[in-house]
Amino acid sequence: MNGYNWTSISENVNMSSSQPYPSYATNNVPEAPEPMPFSVVTAVIYTIVFIVGFLGNTLVIYVVIRYAKMKTVTNMYILNLALADELYILGIPFLGTNSALSYWPYGDFFCKVCMTADAMSQFSSTFCLTVMTIDRYLAVVYPIRSAKWRKPQVAKVFNGMVWVVSFLIVLPVTIYSDVQEELNTCNISWPEPHDLWSIVFILYTSILGFFGPLIVISLCYLLIVIKVRSASVRAGLTKRRKSERKVTRMVVIIVLVFVLCWLPFFITNIVNLIYIIPESKITAAIYFFLVILTYVNSCANPILYGFLSENFKQSFQKVLCFHKPNGAGTAEQMISRQTAPKVNPILSQTEITHRI
Repeated sequence: MNGYNWTSISENVNMSSSQPYPSYATNNVPEAPEPMPFSVVTAVIYTIVFIVGFLGNTLVIYVVIRYAKMKTVTNMYILNLALADELYILGIPFLGTNSALSYWPYGDFFCKVCMTADAMSQFSSTFCLTVMTIDRYLAVVYPIRSAKWRKPQVAKVFNGMVWVVSFLIVLPVTIYSDVQEELNTCNISWPEPHDLWSIVFILYTSILGFFGPLIVISLCYLLIVIKVRSASVRAGLTKRRKSERKVTRMVVIIVLVFVLCWLPFFITNIVNLIYIIPESKITAAIYFFLVILTYVNSCANPILYGFLSENFKQSFQKVLCFHKPNGAGTAEQMISRQTAPKVNPILSQTEITHRI
């Protein structure tokens, strides 16, 4: 199972070349193997994942940009994560085309563009989740001292840095990806020695793109748990702390879903370095499932935001027009204005800023 070692199995079963990361391709393939059949089920799965992921992440991007109340520090990172997910999802049409035709029809230049975009989007997602976690750590453990750093403008700077670092890390993908003549597929053509470059690349991307950030994320949440438990013993939860805990819970769940969707894929690649997994239609189908699971993660994030954040839920409802008619809403507002007690405007503004 030589070609299963990163994201594409096109080298062996010609399933795809535009998957999460380019597989390490040996340049000495003697003959083209029989391609995996592109079934109706495969096409349906591609289509559903693409539509849900594209529309969901587009909705997230729109509401964060459109509504002023959504421009919080955490939402700036969520916006960046949605952009990365959107870029990743946009690779599906090329993945599907390559699977249907059993070859890459778009040429060398577009091969480099697609491979680079796929790799950058995955690294950006991981780094963005890491930055979000560090932001949660600062908000919970050092709420006062970190206030001057935890601002939307600062978050935008870190978002830009995430993309720059991701591009620098995936430069080997940009340099060595091309359309291979043996199979006419878009993949990586490593220089000599091929196997050594392949192994180093898999370890390099696995450590920097998944396991390294996962260690940082786990350490941050361990410290958050210790802080929250000690604080709960000393005093009851204030409204601000309850709000922070809700945001922290949302980020934790997003990270857990990311790990569940990507961990099997990375483990499979690492295992294949030690034990070459036999090539068959079953292993090809399993690998296809693992790759689709990574795309499902990009589809799941917008759904998680809607369920875990009241602000996202309300913003989604406004955009999708799932709200009460204007007449009913106006009548209720007039009644509430007549019966509601007077509220200190300064206190009211403070409470608004503490919303999720």
